[in-house]
Amino acid sequence: MTEPTEWIDVAAEGEIPPGGFCTVDWGRTSIAVINADGAYYAIEDLCTHEEEVLTNGDIEGDEIVCCRHGARFSLKTGAALTPPAYEPVQTFPVRVRDGRVEVGVPE
Repeated sequence: MTEPTEWIDVAAEGEIPPGGFCTVDWGRTSIAVINADGAYYAIEDLCTHEEEVLTNGDIEGDEIVCCRHGARFSLKTGAALTPPAYEPVQTFPVRVRDGRVEVGVPE
C-alpha cells in the first residue's frame, strides 16, 4: 500500500452498503472502495490477469472474485489468491473522517 499524500472524497459514511462498492477515478486508475461487512477497503478495480473490471465479479467476505476466470484477490492486501492471476492489485488506505469515506492516494 502506498503512503497517501492526498485524500479523495468517495461517499457519505453508510452510503456504501455491506457487500457494495463505489468507484472513483484517480488519473487513469479506477479505484473500487468496497464495504466488506462494515470494513472499507480500496483496491485498483482491474484484474491483473486479463484486465477485467473486478467489481463486475462477486465480493465474498474479504475477497473479490474476477468474473472472467475466477481469480480471487484479497481486499486487505491486494494479493492474488488463486490462479490464473499471480500479480497483486494495488491497494489504497481508506478512512472515515467527519462522516465521509475517503481514499488515500499518492500525489
